[in-house]
Amino acid sequence: MSAYENTSRSSTAALTLGAIGVVYGDIGTSPLYAFREALAQTSDGGIDRSEIIGVLSLALWALIIVVTLKYVLFLTRADNNGEGGVLSLMALASRATEAKWPIVLLLGGTGAALFYGDAIITPALSVLSAVEGLKTIPGMGGMSLHMILGLTVGILVGLFALQARGTASVAGLFGPVCTIWFLSIGSLGLWHILQAPEILLAFNPLEATSFLMNHGVPGLFVLGAVFLTVTGAEALIADMGHFGRLPIQLGWLGFVWPALTLNYLGQGALALAMLDAAQAAGRPFANADWFFIMAPDMMRAPLVFLATLATIIASQAVITGAYSLTQQGIALGLLPRLSIRQTSADQIGQVYMPFVNWALLAGVLILVFAFQSSTAMAAAYGIAVTGTMVVTTCLAFIIAWRGWQWNGFWTTLLFVPFLAIDLVFFGANILRVTEGGWVPLLVASMMGLIIVAWMRGRKAALTRTSEQGVAMSDLAPALAARPPAIVDGVAVFLTQDADVAPSALLHNLKHNKALHRTNVLLTVATEQRPHVPEGKRFTLDRLDEHFIKARLGYGYMDRVDVPSDLARGDLLTGAGGTSFFVGRNAIRRASHPAMPRWMTVLYSFLHRNAADPTAFFAIPPNRVVELGSQIEL
Repeated sequence: MSAYENTSRSSTAALTLGAIGVVYGDIGTSPLYAFREALAQTSDGGIDRSEIIGVLSLALWALIIVVTLKYVLFLTRADNNGEGGVLSLMALASRATEAKWPIVLLLGGTGAALFYGDAIITPALSVLSAVEGLKTIPGMGGMSLHMILGLTVGILVGLFALQARGTASVAGLFGPVCTIWFLSIGSLGLWHILQAPEILLAFNPLEATSFLMNHGVPGLFVLGAVFLTVTGAEALIADMGHFGRLPIQLGWLGFVWPALTLNYLGQGALALAMLDAAQAAGRPFANADWFFIMAPDMMRAPLVFLATLATIIASQAVITGAYSLTQQGIALGLLPRLSIRQTSADQIGQVYMPFVNWALLAGVLILVFAFQSSTAMAAAYGIAVTGTMVVTTCLAFIIAWRGWQWNGFWTTLLFVPFLAIDLVFFGANILRVTEGGWVPLLVASMMGLIIVAWMRGRKAALTRTSEQGVAMSDLAPALAARPPAIVDGVAVFLTQDADVAPSALLHNLKHNKALHRTNVLLTVATEQRPHVPEGKRFTLDRLDEHFIKARLGYGYMDRVDVPSDLARGDLLTGAGGTSFFVGRNAIRRASHPAMPRWMTVLYSFLHRNAADPTAFFAIPPNRVVELGSQIEL
């Protein structure tokens, strides 16, 4: 075996271990509550053997169809230069349709908005369910609600407080801890399967079908709870850029999926054994916290500790995902600029966003105190995830049909079953809106309004600026014919439309009565791909001896550094130094408004509170000149 093959295999193994720790944290902690909550929906008329096996069959086939077939084997192939996730799919679909289909932008914005609903529920539900496991430890069954909530809040506050330090130092522990977690839950499941092997009947899809046919509307409520088994599947494609397709597929098919399957089967086997014992003793059979009581009494405390670590890791993955999604949303123009801090000198993806961090923590704590138990919170979980899955399937269909040029008929035939399953799960979860499902819908609606207001506002502002501005094709010849005082140096004017004279340039001419020897009208744009090589970011078009139109194109996952990239284009050389002129626009309501009043007010608030553009573009503050103007919307 060659040294290259050894290195390649070692790298793949390391990436697979990393994927196990990051990608599968969310779905890996679903056994804490998924089977318990699904079985609880059948308990009104008493639970019997067919219901235990039927619920478990639904869970197993959800893992097979939704996660294994749809995500692992198919959607991991729909990557944008190695990057995945709903916004990467939106970028691919936009490219495939030449940005002419508004439905693509609508789907991408909807998926991003729904993700934030998921992001506040995952830490609250997973950590709270792990802490609740303390009550299953012998002698601790009388723990008060206040103590459980206090421990949960302490863990969550500590987790979010540590985000500013970055995760690079502890990320190396994620893989080993999650490996121990999956080995433990798989071993517990196998032990109980051996005691009740008839639970293997759950692999028969007829058991799932029979259960749904015999339970009518209550069966839909069960189906909504069963979906908890596949929450976290979106992480498989969202984190492709960090680990690659092969490690993610190997981690799922060779390790995570078997461990989850064994654990769910073990929980079902334990339920069957306890049902037999209850019937033999003539006492009623009740639903229980199946995951934790799988472990012997002496092993219960270590299992609770391990579960807490696993839920912290799962929460960390969601928090990091929220940073990444927000960064992409800003780059693609869906969200206003926010402060972004790099927390690692080695990995560009390691960022911290203070506003997102504390907003998530506030939402998580509100959920913990509002619902106070994982059972009450479980109903709120599925809607955001199922909605995102519907969006993902629709975008993947557009990519396969228009981007990959697949035959329309066969593409539809392939995607209809996936979409039908997603819609069935979504419909089943919608039935639980009043039980808490309104939470992610409310969060998604708020984020949707922000996205719509920001995009409409930016477009309206650009239109008004173009209408009221002076065309560079007129200004440049006029200045050449009657030149003002020329001073040494380079002036870089940041603008969204280089064909229109920036307001900062006009104010500089009006008040300072001078023109720099070199004036760069710079447009910073985001491409519909994750990364643009440094050598291909910069283009320029010289208008005359004093004016240059320049463009910097970044990928939506690239770190923006305007001075460094301009320096590579040899634009910042010469006497006099370089100054960056930035326009500070104040939004005013016009007599003939371009948008509804509420949207103008919201856009004005977002615009006013957006992060300083100089920091976002990595421009040294001592090189910046800010000049204000007003835009009437």
